[in-house]
Amino acid sequence: MNLRIAHITLLVDDYDKAIDFFTGKLNFILIEDTKLSDVKRWVLVKPRGSENCCLLLAKASNDEQNRSIGNQSGGRVFLFLQTDNFNRDYQNLIDNGIKIVREPNTEDYGTVAVFEDLYGNLWDLIEPSKSQP
Repeated sequence: MNLRIAHITLLVDDYDKAIDFFTGKLNFILIEDTKLSDVKRWVLVKPRGSENCCLLLAKASNDEQNRSIGNQSGGRVFLFLQTDNFNRDYQNLIDNGIKIVREPNTEDYGTVAVFEDLYGNLWDLIEPSKSQP
């Protein structure tokens, strides 16, 4: 059996604003942007170097979904962005005015900082320590 997570849905309020944030500030790659209807698009972005998993940017379509934008994990860190160069990518966050929630810290498992995406979802930027697989 060969299973993998292909996409993770991220609720957004506007496709273009979300694409601009992820491609312009986090340097993600736009994989696909296909119009499905007058109001729905299939939008996939992924970090450079990521082999498989993409974010599916899904525009909220009702009140319940709108209330979940920016709080998809109930206030916990939602996604973990692993890097091979923490200093470079942390500086990119600073240079792009991305809100840092927790300053860099070195833990046994690596160097980590917490930041917010444009909606308030929390992310870890993490460079694993050399002893971590």
